[in-house]
Amino acid sequence: MAKSHDTLAYRLSLILTKLNSGERFTAIELSDEFNVSIRTIQRDIKERLSYIPIQKNGDYYSMESYALGKLSFEDIKNFATLSGIKSLYPSLSNEFITDILNAKLNSAYLIKNQGFEDISLKKEWFEMLSAAIVKNSPVNFEYKEKNRTVNPYKLVNNNSIWYLLADENDKLKTFTFSKIQKFRWEDDIKIFTPKKEFLVQIVKNDTNWFSNELIEVTLQIDNEAKEYFTRKDILANQKILEQNENHFIISTKISYDDEILKLVKYWIPYIKIVKPQYLKEKLNDSLKGYLLK
Repeated sequence: MAKSHDTLAYRLSLILTKLNSGERFTAIELSDEFNVSIRTIQRDIKERLSYIPIQKNGDYYSMESYALGKLSFEDIKNFATLSGIKSLYPSLSNEFITDILNAKLNSAYLIKNQGFEDISLKKEWFEMLSAAIVKNSPVNFEYKEKNRTVNPYKLVNNNSIWYLLADENDKLKTFTFSKIQKFRWEDDIKIFTPKKEFLVQIVKNDTNWFSNELIEVTLQIDNEAKEYFTRKDILANQKILEQNENHFIISTKISYDDEILKLVKYWIPYIKIVKPQYLKEKLNDSLKGYLLK
């Protein structure tokens, strides 16, 4: 599936690049170039690129003159990314895609590790929250039975779950989007000035979560899983402390217990927690609970 997404993103990005640079082409020409059917090219233009101002003269397609050169290389890259991971988004209406393609709105998102969470029931809140992030506008909602007014900075997709990264009472916090209730946003009534220190922290923070208090964890991983952990940036700040012919030991820093517990459960029996001790016990208790069910 990922390969087909990559192929689609590649083809649409090249078509978009051609249009943006003022090229003219026919469906037959593109069909030959990309080795796909004419019907596929027509679908690309009429459906997947329907929000782009494309004109047709005879058999030739081209961009409307007023839009020529308006898309930057980053816009095109953003579109390619969106095409490849579009299942992450709760809505793919033309209006929403147009907004995401906008370089400014695209800064509202941070996707860490591809995954999927069905939040379609809160599609409208998701889109309103995206707009609030772009407009630097506070939002209000209920979270863990407490009313919150926050300054939203980023929507983060981490290990298949969407989170809101926001400033509450001068502290950068993480809120699970699906647990947000009674969301309210009064468009443009108030705005806030993003704090430079928070923006820097968001850019530089290489943990999978955002927190001021990090927990150092040591893991022992069998060599059978070594390629996965060394080839992909699975664990933030990971350092190899020791390795032999059977396993290797690494250290990492996390912000929440579940951040590492979910990973360890997924990789059992190839991985075990060395320390801290309380995490080992928490994992054991959880596994015992599963066995008793």
